Amino acid sequence: MNRYYYDLHLHSCLSPCGDDDMTPNNIAGMATLCELNIVALTDHNTCRNCPGFFKAAKKNGIIPIAGMELTTAEEIHVVCLFEELEDALAFDAEVENHIVKVQNRPDIFGKQNILDENDEEIGIVEHLLINATDITIDDVPELVDRFGGICWPAHIDRPYNGIISMLGLMPDTPHFGVVELHDTDKLQELKKDHPNLEGRMVVTGSDAHYLQDIRDKEAFFELEDEPFSSSLVRHNLFELLKRAIGGKA
Repeated sequence: MNRYYYDLHLHSCLSPCGDDDMTPNNIAGMATLCELNIVALTDHNTCRNCPGFFKAAKKNGIIPIAGMELTTAEEIHVVCLFEELEDALAFDAEVENHIVKVQNRPDIFGKQNILDENDEEIGIVEHLLINATDITIDDVPELVDRFGGICWPAHIDRPYNGIISMLGLMPDTPHFGVVELHDTDKLQELKKDHPNLEGRMVVTGSDAHYLQDIRDKEAFFELEDEPFSSSLVRHNLFELLKRAIGGKA
């Protein structure tokens, strides 16, 4: 067992509110400086910068995870992660059918660049990615599972786009065995008002949209990694999280 420091929630320049400097190579380089081992790219309603990030991460010794921060019909943000890049891209294609299409305003929200592993532009997304989809919070877990992924509510401690702030409570259904807090120091206070948080695994993420917001190593998982490979570490992390999601952690 070895300790792996992680950030499972950050954005590239493809996210409309992501800084232009959040390129695959810059993210991987900053993650290295922050001494992180596992990093998930979770752009708003898209996974299309994950292929470039995977290659840039590997060059920097980072174990990459392909993900998305999905916006539900209720405007709730949900982190969706996939062990296999191909599954993430298939999920991306499905979400594309559910997002409300509004033309992006690059002068306001940014260009929404798709980049390769060399940070070269290979495309742009024309419609605004931060808009809600028509996928309800009730439907998200089953949909993500259909594509081999796992998911949990993002930043439930924040006053906007968190499941608690949007619904006024932590629902018992659908059941999320894992929840994300932006600030884990708020957990005990949240439990006072929402006792059904007890027993759930808590993860954290920087939700970084700027390079300086990527956090130094702090949160970690203890994972088996022999014989070492990044795919084995990623697999064992997903097995750990799946057990927690299923209430077996």
